[in-house]
Amino acid sequence: MTETATAAGPRSKSEQAYAAVKARIVDGTYSPGYRLVLAKIAEDLGVSVVPVREAIRRLEAEGLVKFERNVGATVSGIDPTEYLYTMQTLSIVEGAATALSAPLIGAADVARARAVNEEMRECLEHFDPVRFTRLNQDFHSVLFEHCPNPHILDLVHRGWNRLASLRSSTFRFVPGRARDSVDEHEALLRLIETGAAADEIERAARLHRSATLDAYLAQATSTEQQTAQQ
Repeated sequence: MTETATAAGPRSKSEQAYAAVKARIVDGTYSPGYRLVLAKIAEDLGVSVVPVREAIRRLEAEGLVKFERNVGATVSGIDPTEYLYTMQTLSIVEGAATALSAPLIGAADVARARAVNEEMRECLEHFDPVRFTRLNQDFHSVLFEHCPNPHILDLVHRGWNRLASLRSSTFRFVPGRARDSVDEHEALLRLIETGAAADEIERAARLHRSATLDAYLAQATSTEQQTAQQ
């Protein structure tokens, strides 16, 4: 009994440390390149260094953390190739899921999605990219969760989870894209409300996702060119 309780304790603390550090990486508190000082994190979380070390190793296995010689553990940068592939895939499967969901989306669902979109519009005034990204997922969830094909829906969930692991609040890098995104959301809702053809809804949803990717890639290219010129 005592051994079981003792064994459960460290696992619980390790899980808590893992969740806390991962959340800070995902929301940008620990940005790419940030040095993860185990003792300081342990102090902040009120635990020993041991569970923090275990959490860091787990995050390293997930690709969120890397170890550098003479530096220690740091937050990994966002892999642009992985982001590209994830967004390309998500644009296809989410577009299909939204089109298949459309006939099953009722007036209450549309009202809920529109309310979330209005929160996103209000968020533009004092822009918070992390909150905006969370609301963005809430909005799209309303549109794709009714998808009757469980395999496509699983692929959509996997895509969103992969974006989270990439710390992809894209709007942090291209805040100007946020306003267009809100307008495109309303256009999508109108298509669904008016019973537009499935292929039209699929195309609108796919292009909506692709536009965000294009904006990110354009910004990344511009940043690289500016860096090269310095």
